Amino acid sequence: MMNGTQLKRKLGLVDAVFLGLGAILGAGVFVVTGVAAQVAGPAMLIGFLLAGFVALCNALSVAQLAKVYPVSGGTYIYATKQIHPLAGFMAGWMFLTSKLAAAAVVALSFASYVQALFPETSLRCTSLGLVVVLTLLNFWGVKKTSLFNMLIVIFTVSVLTLFGLMGLPRVAFANFAPFTPKGLGGILQATALLFFAYTGYARIATLGEEVEDPETTIPRAILMALGGSSVLYLLVSYALLGTVPAAQLANASPLQAAARQWGISWLELLISLGAITAMVSVHLGQLLGISRMFFAMARDGDLPEVLSRIWAKKDVPHISLLLTGSIVAALVALTEFFSIVSIASFAILVYYGLANASALSLRPEQRLYPKFVSWIGLSSCGVLALSLDKTTILTGFFVLTVGVVYYFIYRRDGEIARRR
Repeated sequence: MMNGTQLKRKLGLVDAVFLGLGAILGAGVFVVTGVAAQVAGPAMLIGFLLAGFVALCNALSVAQLAKVYPVSGGTYIYATKQIHPLAGFMAGWMFLTSKLAAAAVVALSFASYVQALFPETSLRCTSLGLVVVLTLLNFWGVKKTSLFNMLIVIFTVSVLTLFGLMGLPRVAFANFAPFTPKGLGGILQATALLFFAYTGYARIATLGEEVEDPETTIPRAILMALGGSSVLYLLVSYALLGTVPAAQLANASPLQAAARQWGISWLELLISLGAITAMVSVHLGQLLGISRMFFAMARDGDLPEVLSRIWAKKDVPHISLLLTGSIVAALVALTEFFSIVSIASFAILVYYGLANASALSLRPEQRLYPKFVSWIGLSSCGVLALSLDKTTILTGFFVLTVGVVYYFIYRRDGEIARRR
């Protein structure tokens, strides 16, 4: 039944780009834009540009690291090899913290859009149903999962592009005044929130062991997915802010609200369908990436060995996948939507900070880009993480401390067992 602990390379450049786009285009543009508009007003556009710039610096760091280490695990592997095993564990721990929380957020967002179309549906039951179905779909195998994801991404991109193009003729520049109602603090907070909308590109790096010609494919796929999503985000946010006052975007479906204000009922329905399919695509990628992180950490001895087992028939880490689905289902059942968004943002900023720190320690011949790019990425992640509220920061450091304590206890017990 098992086939060791090595995954097969089945994904090409197109597969990797679409998996990255599928992971990026989701909760950020369909949900977080409304929250960011409340925090920064029309200056949310600056927040999108800053978040995209920080994401670009991070992406360049990740791309060159992925070229050196084309295996599953992403920054967990990079920080382990380039800095210290503890740094690698911290990266993996914060990745799991962020992505498990984010997966629950996306599942709940999906259910809220479904509920808008079908009011009789249950938010919790719909969310749990999505988790169960997509966990089972991941057992189908990564190549078939990629084909399913590609169809969803094509539809989502089409809907967002149509929204942006239909909004451009309706833009009124009066809606952009005052441009910075809450000053620099509001812009930084919005940037931290909007960074969440870009982070899906790292999903490509976590699949490094399943991508063909990873040294070339992964860097190209990351940059293509990030570039495409950035253009689309700016188009959509400009059309949104230029047609609807920022004060009216304080809801979980800002694009829907804009289409309703434009008086285009069929576009409102299409936005709902686009959001639903985007959530499916993002959630599919989340479950895939999280399970591969469990797999990589278990294979390296930082988590129980059972999580590194592979089901030979479908070539998937089935135990890790089951654990991923179970934890996300529990979060969906027990937590509220906004209670886990901030901690997810803090954790992923720590994760990318460690990615940039890892890139800084690459040898000159391993570098694809100047060293200052990683310095910008590292310092930006620190500034954005500390721009969040105090409760989130303290909770984030508590979660990180729990992980470090676990690391030393687990490692100590493992050493004792080996000596016996």
